[in-house]
Amino acid sequence: MASAQPQLLRQLGVFSATVIVVSNMVGTGIFTTTGFLAGDLGSPPLVVGIWFVGALMALSGALCFSELGINFPRSGGEYVYLTEAWGPMWGFLSGWVSFFAGFSAPIAAAALALSEYLGYFFPSLGAREGGPGLALGPITLRPGPAQMVACVVVAAFTLLNIFGLLRVARIQNFLTTVKVAVIAAFIVAGVLAGSGDWAHFSAPAARTSPNSLPAQFLLSLVFVYFGYSGFNAAAYIAEELRDPERTLPRALIAGTALVTLLYVLLNVTFLYAAPLESMKGVVRVGAHASQALFGPAVAGIFAGLMAFSLLSTVNAMTIIGPRVYYAMAVNGAFFPAAARVHPRWHTPWIAVLAQGACTLLLILIPTFESLVQYIGFCLMFFTMFAVVGLFRLRRRPGWRPLAAVNLAFPLIPAFYALSCAVVLICMVVLRPAASGYGVLTAVCGAALYRVAVRPRAEAPR
Repeated sequence: MASAQPQLLRQLGVFSATVIVVSNMVGTGIFTTTGFLAGDLGSPPLVVGIWFVGALMALSGALCFSELGINFPRSGGEYVYLTEAWGPMWGFLSGWVSFFAGFSAPIAAAALALSEYLGYFFPSLGAREGGPGLALGPITLRPGPAQMVACVVVAAFTLLNIFGLLRVARIQNFLTTVKVAVIAAFIVAGVLAGSGDWAHFSAPAARTSPNSLPAQFLLSLVFVYFGYSGFNAAAYIAEELRDPERTLPRALIAGTALVTLLYVLLNVTFLYAAPLESMKGVVRVGAHASQALFGPAVAGIFAGLMAFSLLSTVNAMTIIGPRVYYAMAVNGAFFPAAARVHPRWHTPWIAVLAQGACTLLLILIPTFESLVQYIGFCLMFFTMFAVVGLFRLRRRPGWRPLAAVNLAFPLIPAFYALSCAVVLICMVVLRPAASGYGVLTAVCGAALYRVAVRPRAEAPR
C-alpha cells in the first residue's frame, strides 16, 4: 500500500505566532522608509503622524483578518478568503501576486536593506549600488557586491527552511527577541543618553516631492503600509497553529499592537536624534540616527545589530510564503509540485526552493524605492479585496463574527477598504510605473490561470 502524503503539523502556539507577525512587520519598512518620508512630507509631525494613520489601517485589517481566520482556519491567508468570497480565480491571483510581491520581493528588499546597513562598515555594500548591467532580453541584472551579500543571506535561509518548521521557528523566536531588544535599547538609550534635541520636531525639511502635500501624504502611505505589511502573517500558517480559533486572533492583534508602539517610538527617536533635513533620501536611517545620538563607535554597534535584526524579517517571510503556495497547490490552484511535503521534515520544500529562486532574481533587478512601491501597491489591493469579501461571507449560515468587528459593523472593514482604495487610486495617478507593474503581474496571472490552472482549480472535489 502506498504511504500517505505527509502533512503539515499543528505545532505553533500564541507566542510563536505573535513572533512571526512581529518579525514580518518590523524590518525593512521601519528601518528604511523614514528617509523617503522626510523629503516627501517635510514636516516632523506629519512623519510621526503618518505612522499613526498606518497603525489604524493595520489594526483594522488585523481585526478583519482575525474574523476571516477563525471561520477558515486553514493555511493560505488571502488565497483562502478570496477563493471563498469571490471564486477560485481571485484566490489564485492573490497567491500568484504573493509569490512575487507578497513574499519574494519583500524578502529581496529586506536582504538589500541588510546589505545597506552593512554598508556602514563596508561602503561598497550600498543597496542602491549595482554592478555592470547584464542584459537578458527585457531584463537587466546588476549583480553588485550588495546584491551578492543579499543573495547569500536569502540562499542560507531558504535551505534552512527546508529542515523542519519547529527548528526554524525557534531560530525565529531568537532573532525576533533580539530585534525587539535592539529597538527597545535604541529608543531608551537614545532618549536618555543620546545627544539629541527636541527642537528637531519644530524644524521642517525642504520638500522634494512635486505633488501637493495631501496627495503626497496619501502616496506616502504606501511606504508606511509596507512597514505594517505582515499584520496578517499568522493567517498564512493557520494550518500549523494549535487551536487556531483562539491563537490566530490573539497573535494578529497582539503583534500589530506591539509593532505600532515600536514604530511610533522609533520614529520619535529618529527625529530626536537628527533634523529631518539630514534624513532626506537616507536608506539606513537607523544608522544615521545612531551616529547623531552616540557618535561613530556606538553607532557602529547599532548598525550591526540592526543588520542582524533584519535576518528575522528574511526568515519570517521565507517561512510563510511557501505555505500559501502549498495551500493553493493542494486545492489544484497552483503548480502541483508546490504541494509536495518533505517526508522527513514535513515542510513544503519545493515551494520553499521556488520562492528562494524568485527572490534571488528580484534582488538583481529593481531599485530599492521602486521595489517598495511595487510591493505596497500589490499587497494593499489584495488585502483590501479580502476585507471587502467579509461583507459577502458574513451572509453565510453559521458564520462566527469576531466581537470587536461586530461591535460597530461595518465601520472597521469599511474604514480599511476605503482607506486602501483612496491610496491605490492615488498610486495609479502619481506612480503609474510601479502600479503598472503590479497590474501586469496580475494580468499575467489571470492569463496563466485561464490556460493552465483553471481545469484543476475548478474541478469538483
